[in-house]
Amino acid sequence: MSRTAAILSLLFALGSFTWARAEEDGLCSVPLDFTSSDSESQHPLYWKVTNPTLSPVHIQDLPGFTRSVYRRDHALITPESQVFGPLPDWVNTLGAYLITPAMGSHFSMYLAKMRANSRSALPPKDVERFLFIVHGTAILSNMSGNIHNLFVDSYAYLPPNYEHSLTCDKEATLVVFERRYINIGDYLPEQVVGSTDKQPLLETPGEVFELRKLLPTSASYDFNIHIMDFQPGEYLNVKEVHYNQHGLLLLEGQGIYRLGDSWYPVQAGDAIWMAPFAPQWYAALGKTKSRYLLYKDVNRNPL
Repeated sequence: MSRTAAILSLLFALGSFTWARAEEDGLCSVPLDFTSSDSESQHPLYWKVTNPTLSPVHIQDLPGFTRSVYRRDHALITPESQVFGPLPDWVNTLGAYLITPAMGSHFSMYLAKMRANSRSALPPKDVERFLFIVHGTAILSNMSGNIHNLFVDSYAYLPPNYEHSLTCDKEATLVVFERRYINIGDYLPEQVVGSTDKQPLLETPGEVFELRKLLPTSASYDFNIHIMDFQPGEYLNVKEVHYNQHGLLLLEGQGIYRLGDSWYPVQAGDAIWMAPFAPQWYAALGKTKSRYLLYKDVNRNPL
């Protein structure tokens, strides 16, 4: 055999060996994802909430894999673990409860997927409701005959025992928060309808994130909903430990969340519950901004 032929044979053998090792190692043989970040901008707002990346590509088919966890003082519920079923008394609507009092919260948080010709049900007696549209459109009507068209990024607060109905002609996905209202004095909350882009940016002394509050800050309201934006690389300055509970839905981006003594990679579509006094901290990673929607109980004495 000539020297050239010998070299070619050796290279071919080495190439075959490398390919075989890649096949055996599994992770090394994963095709790279060259999808341009520009393609993200072609999708509707909050597209990843309803079209999540269920898991890294090389373990999507790994039986039993989930990023979801449940602990005494926090929970991470990721899309591959969300279980949808008919919502009680709603018409043509599937729901997935992400946070409920069964895990230790004093509120519930769920996703509602409304299909063609769907209609909402009223919450239980003395229960207030907040809904936020992440996909599609819906129509909100109340007992006075007022009608509001709700689009992606719009929301509504409905006081307890307030007659209302949400209908959908095609399809819509919304995140819903409900809790039993805590009365104090003569304060009475009112219906609120709005959209995130109409809310002003608020000062956040010592922090770099952008903050919008979707509900009035007056004592009539016993919780608020915050929209928080982080540019890539930004993070919370305060490592928070407080009496307030949180329910969170990551609407855009990805990052790292510290909950208790654990650190979790999170991305759009993930939901988080934080119990009172659970240590918590967030840092935004990736090439695009992070945005999350955050429930927080306010204006009430913890006693």
